[in-house]
Amino acid sequence: MPAIDIRWILDDATLADRCREWRTRPFVTLDTEFMRVDTFYPIAALVQVGDGEAAWLIDPLCITDWTSFAALLEDPAVVKVLHSCSEDLEVFQRLTGSQPQPLFDTQIAAGYLNIGFSMGYSRLVKELLGLELPKDETRSDWLQRPLSEMQVRYAAEDVQHLCEVYRELERRLPADKRAWLLEDGAELIAGQREVHDPQEAWREVKLAWRLNGQQLAVLRALCAWREEQARQRDQPRNRILRERSLWPLARTQPRDLVTLARIEDMHPRTVRQDGETILRLIAEAAALPAEQWPAQLPEPLPLEVSPLLKKLRAVGQREAERLQIVPELMLRKKVLEALLKTGYPSGPYSLPDSLRGWRRALMGQALLDTPS
Repeated sequence: MPAIDIRWILDDATLADRCREWRTRPFVTLDTEFMRVDTFYPIAALVQVGDGEAAWLIDPLCITDWTSFAALLEDPAVVKVLHSCSEDLEVFQRLTGSQPQPLFDTQIAAGYLNIGFSMGYSRLVKELLGLELPKDETRSDWLQRPLSEMQVRYAAEDVQHLCEVYRELERRLPADKRAWLLEDGAELIAGQREVHDPQEAWREVKLAWRLNGQQLAVLRALCAWREEQARQRDQPRNRILRERSLWPLARTQPRDLVTLARIEDMHPRTVRQDGETILRLIAEAAALPAEQWPAQLPEPLPLEVSPLLKKLRAVGQREAERLQIVPELMLRKKVLEALLKTGYPSGPYSLPDSLRGWRRALMGQALLDTPS
């Protein structure tokens, strides 16, 4: 394996120069290393850029001005190539306020070419290039300085080989699949840019549909407070209040610290630090008038829906076979369930908003025809 040309970027001026140069290229490959053990937000520890000639390692601990890099990320003329990029997108948003677009995710591209679904990077490199990558360093301390020789090599090889992987995938992808892939990339970015309203966090709690309106008012207050505190304190949500405590808190609504401490999975630290606040939130939300309660959530679809779900999934599988795409990329279970919820059991059904773009155009009508 030839030696990789590894170059560091340790100041704003060098970064601005390189970004000007990268914006003349048809594509760049990107990767990040970050730490997120005790924080809500990821802490960027390294940003890697590959341009087909060198692997550039940007040290975020030295950079204060990300303007030029943000302009590169948003330059429509330069394709940004990443592998399994959802966490990287979060890092870029936090670091620069921008997102890489147009976005070419090599993991999704492998699915469009029927190579495999959700393939790890090392496996894809082996599959396409016949190369064995060094052992994964992702769990090491990326905020330490200096980084070890092994860490530097691992980080550089990631973006170096990603250039070769991209060229190979690009060569194989027909124009329609490439357009679909970039469409999926745009959707990933839109999802990342969406600011999640803390007042809506309660909807994600398991079994929330079993609670009545008054209990849901309590759940909404607790979930919103937990989300806001996690962001303010920059701590994981479960450090503020454990997920498994939310539902029993809303259902039983304890009124004193002793009862609060007995709630399932309630951490003693939470009772000590925030117990009084939690009790106040519960009491205030429980006292709200009925017109201010959230509407109850619909029950989940019954088990009897399984055969119909299977028929709908078969629509995607048939198209996947015809198009030579991995079936997992076609129709998500959530989309099919959302469709069924529009009219189960007797119809009529309508396509959910979550079914968009080429999937809606290719399979929408077939999906609507299936339950009838």
